[in-house]
Amino acid sequence: MTRKLAILGATGSVGTSTLDLVERNADRFEVVAVTAATNAAALADIARRTGAKLAVVADEARLPELRAALAGTDCRAAAGQESLVEAAASEAELVIAAIVGCAGLGPVMAAVEAGRTVALANKEALVTAGALMTEAAARTGATLLPVDSEHNAIFQCIACSRNEDVSKIILTASGGPFRTATVEVIDAATPAQAVAHPNWSMGAKISVDSATLMNKGLELIEAHYLFGLAPDRIDIVIHPQSVIHSLVEFVDGSVLAQLGSPDMRIPIAYAMAWPERMPTPAQRLDLLAIARLDFEAPDLARFPALKLARDALEAGGSAPIVLNAANEVAVARFLAGDISFPDIAGIVAKALDENDLVAPKSIPDVLEIDRLTRRRVEDAMSVACQ
Repeated sequence: MTRKLAILGATGSVGTSTLDLVERNADRFEVVAVTAATNAAALADIARRTGAKLAVVADEARLPELRAALAGTDCRAAAGQESLVEAAASEAELVIAAIVGCAGLGPVMAAVEAGRTVALANKEALVTAGALMTEAAARTGATLLPVDSEHNAIFQCIACSRNEDVSKIILTASGGPFRTATVEVIDAATPAQAVAHPNWSMGAKISVDSATLMNKGLELIEAHYLFGLAPDRIDIVIHPQSVIHSLVEFVDGSVLAQLGSPDMRIPIAYAMAWPERMPTPAQRLDLLAIARLDFEAPDLARFPALKLARDALEAGGSAPIVLNAANEVAVARFLAGDISFPDIAGIVAKALDENDLVAPKSIPDVLEIDRLTRRRVEDAMSVACQ
């Protein structure tokens, strides 16, 4: 039997990798809904290729273009947040949640409320609304499957083990492009240098997060909600080869690790086929060619974002939302050339220090805290630049 699939964020890197796997396994999947932020032309092409019944572009101004591109097909074109929610709560059995940023919160929650299996590639869902998402999943019977390579690795290692059998989990980080850089080099880092990830091909924002190690801090928060472990049972180690994607230590002293080539199609395929597996075209791991696996502790002095994320998780309430929103604003300003690389962590730290917002009780609350934080950070930077 085929599995019905909705792909939220179909034109992004996770979306295109998912589509590659769908087209290689056409007998296993039926795409019923696809979405994109603004790229109506690419979305229409995807809808035509997959035979999707619904295509949604978030930017309502692009709806006429999408409708024109889908003329003569059986695919319905729609736009806006309500239509994104409709796509997420459609007849799909599996929802690939790959919308970037807080724009994905509403659709992800809609899929969870509908009791769907949700393959999470959207970090913001659990970073900003982790308690709300996991409580809703427990209530509706929805299943949350991690797509991030690190969390997917942990999920594979834990498998059918009981939570009480797990002593701790260990997230691995490549260290990014500045792993061995001096403070002087980091201080003068350019956007071009920051997005030049040594192992993975990713978008600009997540590449900068990898360079600051904020990406690993966000994954720390995700892991807490996904696996129900206290922050002090989640460690982070630098592993520059990006071969071991994460590890799990059990109470008997056993440590299991998941290894694989740095190809996102591996964790995506695991989520798509779960609880089974399916073939991927990913390069097979050659341990003899790799020859060695190195590990080191993260340097919190050069990469303070990790501590900021751990502090935000331990503070709870609105702190993770403020962390994420301030970081997104700061990264955008850095990529625009308005601030320096070290300023990113400084701006996030200031936003957390000045946070006086109460814990969210709903997704609208999360979005309002996100909005207020972004406005505060932008206003503060505007004053600083005068």
